[in-house]
Amino acid sequence: MRLDQDVRTLTADLVDVRSESGDEKALADAIEEALRRLPHLTVDRHGNNVVARTFLGRAERVVVAGHLDTVPIAGNVPSRVEGNRLIGCGGTDMKAGVAVQLKLALLGAPNRDLTLVFYDLEEVEAARNGLGLLVREHPDWVSGDFAVLMEPTDGVIEGGCQGTIRAEIVSRGVRAHSARSWLGFNAIHGAAQILNRLAAYEPRRPVVDGLEYHEGLNAVLIRGGHAGNVIPDECVVTVNYRFAPDLTEEQAQNHLREVFDGFEVTIVDSAPGARPGLDHPVAAAFTAVVGGEPRAKVAWTDVARFSALGVPAVNYGPGDPAMAHKVDEYVELDKIVEAERVMTAWLT
Repeated sequence: MRLDQDVRTLTADLVDVRSESGDEKALADAIEEALRRLPHLTVDRHGNNVVARTFLGRAERVVVAGHLDTVPIAGNVPSRVEGNRLIGCGGTDMKAGVAVQLKLALLGAPNRDLTLVFYDLEEVEAARNGLGLLVREHPDWVSGDFAVLMEPTDGVIEGGCQGTIRAEIVSRGVRAHSARSWLGFNAIHGAAQILNRLAAYEPRRPVVDGLEYHEGLNAVLIRGGHAGNVIPDECVVTVNYRFAPDLTEEQAQNHLREVFDGFEVTIVDSAPGARPGLDHPVAAAFTAVVGGEPRAKVAWTDVARFSALGVPAVNYGPGDPAMAHKVDEYVELDKIVEAERVMTAWLT
């Protein structure tokens, strides 16, 4: 992998290396090999997570992070270019951002010490996340004064992130033969109360540190039933709650239990949100270079992991987040060039 080539070509090269979640080794190998050729960087690796750092004695250290994995490929690799668009799996989410990171690795004398983090397993459950692994096993590798997560934001700073919880809400019934249904109680019918509560739910839109977040509570899966002639005695509705960062995980989980009072609620996955942190001096300096009006990150991202370390962090990267995970996913080529220009200007 050549880091000295144009950032647009580098992005295409990254897209063309398959790296679906759990299959990031080939890409991690290529990135590690390219970074180890640069004598001004110290390179470490844990699993398929690669970290490169400068040690120049600067007054501040900034962390620039991006994940290597993509959602499953859907006939959209290799990449292709149509006009101003690079089309291919992961182009927006987030290999264009990773390409910008790799171009920053060439900076021999940045004005801040620089940590570049490339990690795996972001697109799956939080417990497997590679950045989470580094935070647990090697917190010194990813510590700093400020962090930029190069998730797609269409070139706008997005502050903080929402928390996310997946929970299973259980409707219980009594099994019976469907010919004598009155001898039982249909758990699937009982789940209508769960769905009615979801349909009537009014999500909050709180303002946190000057940015408005829009919460959401939705059913994402439902399962129940045993056979075509059996009244089911259990129905499980999986819900996803996206909550604003003014709530802790515990507060958000308690809110779910209040909403579904009377039903069994089991938390199956949970990750905290992160406040914007835009009042930090390093964040303010970054905002001044990027320009524009910051907005809230209406999603969960790994800025929450930096926040847990006490490192203020923002989301900034090329690519329209609305294109993430689509079959026709694309990133605009000029957005990649602009992101490289902004990040280079900030660091030089």
